[in-house]
Amino acid sequence: MPLYPNGKALMRANLLAIAAGQKVRSVQIGALTAAQLDAINAQRIPCALPPVVAVLLFVGGHVHRSRILRDGYEIEDILDEAESALSEESAVLITRYMTALQNPNARADRLGNLVHDRAILECTRYRPNPELFSVQPKGDRNK
Repeated sequence: MPLYPNGKALMRANLLAIAAGQKVRSVQIGALTAAQLDAINAQRIPCALPPVVAVLLFVGGHVHRSRILRDGYEIEDILDEAESALSEESAVLITRYMTALQNPNARADRLGNLVHDRAILECTRYRPNPELFSVQPKGDRNK
């Protein structure tokens, strides 16, 4: 299971602390599946990038600034998006600018939109651990 049972609680705690102006530490929120890890590392080899490990970290500063403050999402929206994007079924998407996981299964968000949640990973800052840097509900038209 990619998101640990306490993963959402740890994410919520960091986001609430950031909102209160506190500094937070990275927390371990989940792990990539073997297939997801293999797909990510296979794409890193030709670029001479070091491999990552399966354990996912979360800090939350970028998510708070971009998704909550700028875009108006609630913490619960972020947690739902992360849980969906980090599912076992999520496919690895790698471009020149990002490494991500995207759930191929549509989920109805709180506004009734059918979205495919995407988790953007930062794979260098906390090397060898990837960090959940951001989440995006692809197909959300009401925010």
